[in-house]
Order: sequence, then C-alpha cells, then structure tokens
Amino acid sequence: MRFVTVLGHRLEYQWVGDPKPSAPTLVFLHEGLGCVAMWRDVPARVASLTGCRALVYSRWGYGGSDPVTLPRPLTYMHDEARALPELLTALDVQTAVLVGHSDGASIALIHASTAAPLGLALLAPHVFCEDVSVQAIERARVAFEEGDLRERLRRYHGANVDGAFRGWNGAWLDPGFRHWDLTAMLPGVKAPVLVIQGADDPYGTLAQVDGIEHGVSGPFERLVLAGCGHDPARDAPEATASAIAKLVARASAASA
Repeated sequence: MRFVTVLGHRLEYQWVGDPKPSAPTLVFLHEGLGCVAMWRDVPARVASLTGCRALVYSRWGYGGSDPVTLPRPLTYMHDEARALPELLTALDVQTAVLVGHSDGASIALIHASTAAPLGLALLAPHVFCEDVSVQAIERARVAFEEGDLRERLRRYHGANVDGAFRGWNGAWLDPGFRHWDLTAMLPGVKAPVLVIQGADDPYGTLAQVDGIEHGVSGPFERLVLAGCGHDPARDAPEATASAIAKLVARASAASA
C-alpha cells in the first residue's frame, strides 16, 4: 500500500496492473463503508479485461487513510469530489474512467459535472435521497450497534471503523439530508455514463437510474441485474466487469 497527501489528509492507494501510455486509468471510488481492500479482486478483474491500469484508493476516514473529523458535513460527497482532481494530479492520472460504487458513484457524478473524465461506470448510484435508502441505512445502524457489522468492518478499517461508519450513517440519517439532490448538476455530465443497478437493491430504486438518464448530457446506458442487491461487483461479477470493459472500449474509441 502507498500513501499520498490530498487536501492535507494522507490517503492510502494501490496500483493494479501495469501502466500503458495509450490507455486510460480506471479510478475506483468506493462506497460509503468501503476502502481499497473491500474492492477485493474487482479492480484486477476489470483491469485485465480492459488492458488498463487501475487506481484504487481509500477516501479520508476509511481503511488505512487518515481518520476523519466527525460529524461529517452533509456536503461530504461534494468535499470528496473537490479532492479528486488533486489526487489525480498528484498521481499523474491524465485520462480517467471513473468506476464508482454507491457514494463513490455519486462523487464521480459530482466530479464529472465540472470535469471531463473519459467515462463513468456507476454501480448503484444515488442522485437524491429516497425513503428506502433511509430505511436501509437505519437497519445498518442497528446492525452496527447491536449486531456484528462493527466487527466485520473493523477487519478493513481498523481504528477508523467508528469514524467510517458514523460519518456515513450519521449524514444519511440527518433529517437535513432529505434535501440532498444532485439532479441539477447532471446536465454538466457530458462523458459517457453506464449505470449498473441491482433489481433487488435495498438502498435505492430504479428512480435513481431514471433520474441520471434524464439528467446527463452525454451518452447513457443502463444495466439492471436481476437477483442483484446493492453490490453488483459482488453479486454479478462477470456481468459487471464485462459491462465496464465495454464502456471503456466505447469511450476510448469515441475519443480517438
């Protein structure tokens, strides 16, 4: 694992695959409870299919990165999107395909509304707050406080486990977060967008996918996976990796 300082915070990151000057870099943005390690073999699988190098990093407060200050502001995803350009510059990423899961997908959209990534692969993205999201996040709070979720997450986040969970959970359960909405930013997204959504995702409905399709300015494609929950890369790894590889090929051909 390597470390880079971004906006004053030390973040852990990892390269997967070998650099290829003519190929874009796959930049993996994890979900609200994720980190580098929790992507498991997904970056390697997608890097192998695409021939691209992958950059995987843990945001502030996750994994082995610096601990976060609580409570997180309700704008924390916008803050993380503002950190992304500095990270890409520090690690000399010139052409990126953003692969975001859940919170990471939302951060990718915020970034792409004012930047120009080559493409976006969004797994279970959110662009506004739904009742089902709040209900699922409340169940996660109970599992963390009364079940074994804290111990399972500790394996990945170590001393950051409480900050990682409380920062995410506390923001989403704040009544003010009901007004969180990215739809006004979507017309600024001109890069090709692929949304991969599980049909059985307890954290969001197809309204999220519809909102993105109707809002973005660039090419859009959706893949809705039956029997899949909130983590398409885990529940349907082959279909997810294949769809991302096709997006990379289309976006690369369009920019050539």
